[in-house]
Amino acid sequence: ATDLRLISSALKMISDMERIGDQAYDIAEIAKFIKNSNVKSRVHIKEMAAAAIKMVTDSVDSFVKKDIELARAVMDYDDKVDNLFNCIKDELVQLISEDRANGEFCIDLLMIAKYLERIGDHAVNIAEWVEYSITGTHR
Repeated sequence: ATDLRLISSALKMISDMERIGDQAYDIAEIAKFIKNSNVKSRVHIKEMAAAAIKMVTDSVDSFVKKDIELARAVMDYDDKVDNLFNCIKDELVQLISEDRANGEFCIDLLMIAKYLERIGDHAVNIAEWVEYSITGTHR
């Protein structure tokens, strides 16, 4: 049963990895056109990107090392990414309300933040599949 769980988990993880790649590509496409740099949210975007990268790296490492504690740490870390997304969203809403000319820029930045949030969610999915492959239970 353990081998079957490992194989089925790996197949599920591949799907999440593909989606992470798609979202990273979409972020790169949007980022090519962003011009305005005088926004506090950019700092949070960088922090959010670093957190998402950490989550993906740790989720894959947890699979390779069969480290259930690292997988669970990824699941717990998701709250940080979600909180950063909400902070960015609030800042961008405020920025648009101050000057509608910032609208397109803010929407682009919000899209990037949402893609990063989804990347974090996919990293959590991978961590959950790691947990399943080790314990046989899935959240």
